[in-house]
Amino acid sequence: MFSFYCYCSTTFQIIVFYSEMAFSRLSKTSKIVVLTTGGALLAGIGTFYYRMGDELRKNLLNIETVPKDIQKRCDEAYEILQNAKDCHSLLKKHLTKSVLDSLKTQKTKMGGTLIDVINSGVKNLDSGIGVYATDPEAYHVFKKLFDPVIADYHKFNPKDKQPKENFGENELNKFENLDPKGKYILSTRIRCGRTLKGYPFNPLLREDDYLLIEQKMKEALNSFTDSELQGKYYSLSGMSESDKKQLIKDHFLFKEGDRFLQAAKACQYWPVGRGIFHNNAKTFLVWINEEDHVRIISMQQGGDVKAVFSRLIRGVKDIEKKVSFAKDDRLGNVTFCPTNLGTTIRASVHIKLPKLSTRSDFKEVCEKLNLQVRGIHGEHSESEGGIYDISNKRRMGLTEFEAVKEMYDGVKKLIYMEEKA
Repeated sequence: MFSFYCYCSTTFQIIVFYSEMAFSRLSKTSKIVVLTTGGALLAGIGTFYYRMGDELRKNLLNIETVPKDIQKRCDEAYEILQNAKDCHSLLKKHLTKSVLDSLKTQKTKMGGTLIDVINSGVKNLDSGIGVYATDPEAYHVFKKLFDPVIADYHKFNPKDKQPKENFGENELNKFENLDPKGKYILSTRIRCGRTLKGYPFNPLLREDDYLLIEQKMKEALNSFTDSELQGKYYSLSGMSESDKKQLIKDHFLFKEGDRFLQAAKACQYWPVGRGIFHNNAKTFLVWINEEDHVRIISMQQGGDVKAVFSRLIRGVKDIEKKVSFAKDDRLGNVTFCPTNLGTTIRASVHIKLPKLSTRSDFKEVCEKLNLQVRGIHGEHSESEGGIYDISNKRRMGLTEFEAVKEMYDGVKKLIYMEEKA
């Protein structure tokens, strides 16, 4: 192949040399005719090239296309969704036939295909969203599906742009303790997700990728100079029984993903490359390669949002001194799930609202305040003992400070309504 390339290159140079000699000997009028004719010929070739169709162009340029069996799986997945009468996911809503036909032949540079994106939502027809990205580029390659899903969930339209990062360090005094008497709020937690630049998301990560991400993060976490952040890292691989028992007791140990994440290929090579870091006070936690490459978490008992948020900010800033994270000009921080883009901030409280939570419209009340209600064991879980996990729903179209403030104002309103009930 190389010798053929050299032959073609040499031949082309010879043709150019003699063409230049011949052209220089032409009269001025003849030169104009040649240039005009040549320009028309090039224009004709260009028009033909762009009219020949995507498939033919790809074949001509030898660009790798999505295998037919993968395209067939996409068609079959579409039929499953259409025939599932009880499926109400955003995937089903926005994967129209025209979107399917335009995306099933597409592939990211890292190898992500449409079936990788939609598989979880097809395997789990009770999904609320149903799509996961394969890598940061997937949000562009499959934008005909992702953009309407993002707009539907975040109210963040295709022409919108995520604001510049702003944690509002100078405005933290606006966060007074939400529950100084400790009547309602058991704990406060604020977290964000991050993706290491240059790596895909779970479906495309190889075993050595997980190990490299873990190693880079261990080095960053061990470099903390802030005494409040300093602590210990625990790798899930080869973890001792005593460490395991203690982390379970502290409710720090994450488990292999649920059926939604399993179907999205988020649990490959488990538990390789997975681990947990916590500070000495157990108020700052970092999960490595759980759902996202990195989950940074700040938490403590009670309703002191200011203290929790301040600690998170310091942790994020210190880690970013050592590790580069993937960001998109329009979407902000990019992560595995489209519900967790932009700020990626999830600010939440575990709270008891015995009167308000008995109302049939309790979840609707929360939604009007841009709040999301979950059980205390996370997404897809139910409330236990009347305790709810309530957080901001929006992560996009607002700053990090505004995302936390939205949770703060909403929970403050719920407590007011509880006391008036």
